[in-house]
Amino acid sequence: MSPAPAEPSATHDLRRAILMMLGSTLMFGTMAVTIRFAANDLHVFEIGFFRTLFGLFFALPLLLRHGTGLLRTRHLSLYFMRCLVGILSMMCGFWAIVNLPLAEAVSISYATPLFVTIGAVLVLGEVVRVRRWTAVLVGFVGVLLIVRPGAASFSVHTLVALAAAALSGSVAISIKFLSRTEKPDAIVLYTSLFWVPMSLVPALFVWTWPQGITWLWVILAGFFGTAGHLLWTRALKLGDASLLTPITFVQVLVVGFYGWLLFDEVIDRWTMLGAGIILASNYYIALREAKLARRAVTDPEVGGESRISG
Repeated sequence: MSPAPAEPSATHDLRRAILMMLGSTLMFGTMAVTIRFAANDLHVFEIGFFRTLFGLFFALPLLLRHGTGLLRTRHLSLYFMRCLVGILSMMCGFWAIVNLPLAEAVSISYATPLFVTIGAVLVLGEVVRVRRWTAVLVGFVGVLLIVRPGAASFSVHTLVALAAAALSGSVAISIKFLSRTEKPDAIVLYTSLFWVPMSLVPALFVWTWPQGITWLWVILAGFFGTAGHLLWTRALKLGDASLLTPITFVQVLVVGFYGWLLFDEVIDRWTMLGAGIILASNYYIALREAKLARRAVTDPEVGGESRISG
């Protein structure tokens, strides 16, 4: 009996990327809970600083693994801009987590794949045609159902959450762009190094020292955030941003359960409906990308034509 043919490298990498993105989603979802607990005693700006500070501690072992050569780069200015946008996205996201129901804050954040699809066209040169653009528009209808401008529940916190999603889309695109030439561990380490001083500046204006168990929450926020970031950058190194980002929708289920169990929160029907529409939109985009990826593996010519018409 002849041995089974080896699995195509592209398919293997895609599976690894999906598992890594799923792992990062679980890490980020748990981090949201530690942020909510820490907010009982600290301002959001301080939580952001301590998350980056302890995140740096958890990232420093990367230097022991790779040596200082990991920091060699010709794209320092690009790292700086990516980190600046990233810290704004993180602070907006933390603000939403603290001031909105967890499920609502995270559901709004899932507009990110829609912004990623737009950015993939403008920055990465990915080809997107009518069907995927239609899915993006449908996804934004879901966002509007959650946000509901003019409704009694609408507030500035909702706008901050939407801003976090748009900025997060920019971050995903920048990481995908950097990953073309930079190692994932280098991206994580440089991000941690830049984020500490960037996050310290706003924290100084509201500074109070953490007390008691609050130290545990900010340390865990740093751990889960860094672990999630490590898995996220590795996933984006292996797969397309427009395919992988929708997988993070699992976080809605995670934080929805946490919100119900720990904070007595109930997901309202508008959030459920809007989140469902966003999920369906992102799921279609993911299915379309996976189908085109399989065609590209089995028949490069057909795969290439499909990507153009997708």
